[in-house]
Amino acid sequence: MINAKEFWNRRFSDHVKETSRYLKYIFNGHIAVAMLFFISALAYYYQQWLLNLPPSFPTAVITGVIFGLVASYSPVRTLLKEADLIFLLPAEFQLSDYFKRCLYYSFLIQLYVVFLLAAALGPLYFASYPDLGSRHYLIMIVLVLLTKVLNMVSNWWMLKERNPRIRRTDQTAKILLNIAVFYFIAKSEWVFAGVIALLLAAVFLYTYMISRQKAGLAWDLLVEKDHQRMRTFYRIANMFTDVPHLKNTVKKRHLLVNAVVSRIPYAQEQSFSYLYRITFIRSSDYLGMYTRLVLIGGAAIWFVPNMWVKVAFAILFLYLSAFQMMTLWNHHRTIAWLDIYPLRHEWKQQALLKWLKQITLFQTFLFGLLFIFQWNLLGLVIVWAGGSLFSIAFIQGYVKQKLV
Repeated sequence: MINAKEFWNRRFSDHVKETSRYLKYIFNGHIAVAMLFFISALAYYYQQWLLNLPPSFPTAVITGVIFGLVASYSPVRTLLKEADLIFLLPAEFQLSDYFKRCLYYSFLIQLYVVFLLAAALGPLYFASYPDLGSRHYLIMIVLVLLTKVLNMVSNWWMLKERNPRIRRTDQTAKILLNIAVFYFIAKSEWVFAGVIALLLAAVFLYTYMISRQKAGLAWDLLVEKDHQRMRTFYRIANMFTDVPHLKNTVKKRHLLVNAVVSRIPYAQEQSFSYLYRITFIRSSDYLGMYTRLVLIGGAAIWFVPNMWVKVAFAILFLYLSAFQMMTLWNHHRTIAWLDIYPLRHEWKQQALLKWLKQITLFQTFLFGLLFIFQWNLLGLVIVWAGGSLFSIAFIQGYVKQKLV
């Protein structure tokens, strides 16, 4: 006989230990300071932008989409492992209390997303609908939480269904109906919101009827989905520290590889230069992370009106790119062949430092182009000069000391 409560406590304790092990690296001092500056600057200009908000701005559409997606995205964390497919499957009827605790835990860990987005959308909503007031907005937040509970229970019922087409159709219908409900609630059109809510309730009822026809849970589906979420967490953690049991995927990307290695001479001392370049391009982490930092930094530079804040954002994202790409140093540390080959340690260090300089200087060049498009020549000169000096100084100073 399985004690479901004791089993949950043990599995939850292991999960907390595993995640907290990497969270301390994700929320380190460097990232915390950078994110604090980034969020503070965005909050200031967000408030300034609201002062000149046009009357025709689609606040209801934005509110409906964001709240509808938040309510619809309600995955259930089961903390199951592959071995459970063999040892726990026969005891499914004894684990009802365990799965109830999984639902409670899944709902609680998703509350921070609801409250963060509600806090971010609040000033926009009050500026667009001052007559409705904060009471209406609080009611809407409560309805988001209630709808999220119903969506989570519905998603749990649908985890008995193995047909992916039926699951996708069910999820799509719920997303669209949730968005429509909160669009009408945002505009205080309760009659239309009530009609859509009835349709949403019908979808929930249909999902329940499907689940009643199934013999039991699709355990392989539960394990697969939980592994997917943990892989996502590990990929995020891998941006900040080495995750040994993360299975990285490799993509060919022939054109990009040829573009970055074509001019590397065929010489022994250039081995690491070749290795780091193709690792950066073909690995599933580095190129995507670098591209996202360039795009987010570029968007911040483009939309922020103050020139000096634009420059500060450019320096901030140059720092984040160089700091995150440092993990290339440990990417191949478990491969023994690199210690067998007659390659000097200083070649490895020089190769990575040179590559980091090149990608940060290229990022500096791209940020400078945004100033050209906005015809801000002073900002262009400051970013190209200051960004280049910062990149070189940070890599030769801070990064070089860490590569040991």
